[in-house]
Amino acid sequence: MSGLVLKLKPGEALIVNGAAIRFRTRAVIDLPSRADILYGKQILPPDQATTPARRLYAALQSAYITQGEERARHLALALTFARDLAEATTSATLRSLLAAIETDALAGCFYQALRACRRIIAHEDAVFATAPPLSVPPPPTC
Repeated sequence: MSGLVLKLKPGEALIVNGAAIRFRTRAVIDLPSRADILYGKQILPPDQATTPARRLYAALQSAYITQGEERARHLALALTFARDLAEATTSATLRSLLAAIETDALAGCFYQALRACRRIIAHEDAVFATAPPLSVPPPPTC
């Protein structure tokens, strides 16, 4: 019986139960048992958590890959970010996704919460891409 099979390229990362692994060569991995994993584009580097949805994703990701008090701290942060986003949006769809994220995260279903958060990130990217650039007046000259 085979579990999850991953094909990873050189340089790709994998996090298994909180341990970060980077591959130097191409690898095929068969995970026959349950493990908390993130790989490839699912991993958000901390320096890329630059928008509200990405900050939520980063907090959920940290809660997912940590344990104990650290998990509780990241979960509390994620819930704060989710509630702040829900208050800031007028979209019923986003509020529904954020409610599902909160429910999943509180139940310990972090992978499902991360999947829903990726949908919010895609929406956020679309909104930012179509938003007009901010018009900032030039500084006064002396």
